[in-house]
Amino acid sequence: MYVHIARQPIFNVHKQLFAYELLFRQTLGLKLGELSGERATSSLLSTSFLTEDIDRIAGTRPCFVNFTADLLVRGVPGAFPSDRIIVEVLEDVQPSPEVIAACRDLRDRGYLLALDDFVYSDSLLPLIELAGIIKIDYRLTPAAEIEALIGRLAPYRLKFLAEKIETYQEFEHARDLGCHYFQGYFFARPQSLRLREVSSLKVTQLRLLAEINRPELSAANLERIISADVAIAYKLLRFINSVYFSLVRKVESIRRAIIYLGETEVRRFVMLVIVSNLAADKPEELLRLSVVRARFCELLATRGTYAAHSAELFLVGLFSLLDAILDAPLEATMAALPVAVEVKEAIVGRTGPLAFFLEAVVAWEEARAQDCPPHWQRMGVDGEEVKELYLEAIRFAALLD
Repeated sequence: MYVHIARQPIFNVHKQLFAYELLFRQTLGLKLGELSGERATSSLLSTSFLTEDIDRIAGTRPCFVNFTADLLVRGVPGAFPSDRIIVEVLEDVQPSPEVIAACRDLRDRGYLLALDDFVYSDSLLPLIELAGIIKIDYRLTPAAEIEALIGRLAPYRLKFLAEKIETYQEFEHARDLGCHYFQGYFFARPQSLRLREVSSLKVTQLRLLAEINRPELSAANLERIISADVAIAYKLLRFINSVYFSLVRKVESIRRAIIYLGETEVRRFVMLVIVSNLAADKPEELLRLSVVRARFCELLATRGTYAAHSAELFLVGLFSLLDAILDAPLEATMAALPVAVEVKEAIVGRTGPLAFFLEAVVAWEEARAQDCPPHWQRMGVDGEEVKELYLEAIRFAALLD
């Protein structure tokens, strides 16, 4: 039995990353519905803070973690750093004297409390007075109710978080209603459904991306391309000399970087930098998710029976959000890139022999654990190892920050 942790980003009104919510699922053994809330949260906390380094999972961002009434009364949140967790009080927690006392103690010790799936009731006023954030299910709560709720609770100086925001239109609507934070994958959708002309700078980057992907590109030409772009050259040298590689001797030239990493690895890094440039005007989490997907797909391939396709699967993950990065249809953008047909099929239509990797990675991100085991089996991957591969993908993506 192994623990599945995923993270969902939470943004502020400027579309900047504010925090993550840590999501727990158990992919072998008991299903989540058969598992008590106490055990689920305890496993998540143990894995995130004790077994693993929380910085590997969330960087410097705080994490929303669900707590049941029993865990609150037992003082479990207080065992973890107040600057790393936001105590999320589940919607079924009743404001008993014991719960109120526990929440007041946490608030007084500097913990931020959030009320989950909030529906107003006078009985909840003691919790409202202690909370800092109210989470509202955007899809289940009519706009008029959200607006009225925000107005009713204005005297309490609360922040409001809209959950299940899936499009930019929903983000803008929730923001206009008065919400301060937004949770969901709206950042991974194109901002506009209308076709827009891609800027000349992005066209140049796309051409460079196409050139880097050409199979016939020689090592000498690869060195020439990198050397001609100061930003790429600088980032490559900084990358290879980072603690990730722990080199005894510093690498000071592009040629030596290519020799040390190999052409495949250097090409991959240049692609990461180009995609980063393409996403410069987008939320940082969009690029971060693209890189996590790329590395996760690659690691899953190398640990199973698809090692021969690891390079293609890296591209499947990296380019899976290219439509949101460019605000253009995937079919058109992928047509301009000289990548394998299987890669294009997986990204554009979720078809072909590699598509199930992307399906598995997205399911893992969204904590749809019940969809994952068949994919792991088809990949030939040990389910016990998947969590560590996901954490490694997160750590890899952090190198580009």
